[in-house]
Amino acid sequence: MEILRQSIGGFFPFITTLAVALALLALFLFIYVRITPYREIQLIREGNVAAAISLSGATLGFAIPLAQSAAQSGNLLDMLMWSGISMTVQLLVYVAVRMIIPGISRDIPAGKTAQGTFLGMLSFATGLLSAACMDV
Repeated sequence: MEILRQSIGGFFPFITTLAVALALLALFLFIYVRITPYREIQLIREGNVAAAISLSGATLGFAIPLAQSAAQSGNLLDMLMWSGISMTVQLLVYVAVRMIIPGISRDIPAGKTAQGTFLGMLSFATGLLSAACMDV
């Protein structure tokens, strides 16, 4: 019976952390699709691969450090802080890519896969590096 109680004891911290992580992921997506001048979700519904790749890369680029912060943080406040930093980094990646490829705001809605892939993979790579650099 004690083993069962110990096993179930971790359920509520798990659910709480998962709920916060999912809420942060939703918040990131909400903010990200609003800072871009094109509507990724609509473009994806229309079959735009460039938009799907770029948004997927940004989502993974945030989710990886979010997962790292959830795994390493001693409490939800630490997780929120590191997630906020990771979110900011991802938003800055988008701004940096717009400076490198000024036409990307037209290219992704036009379905130019190379630009969407570049943005998505740079977001993904930056997320990996962010997660590796965390000292939670």
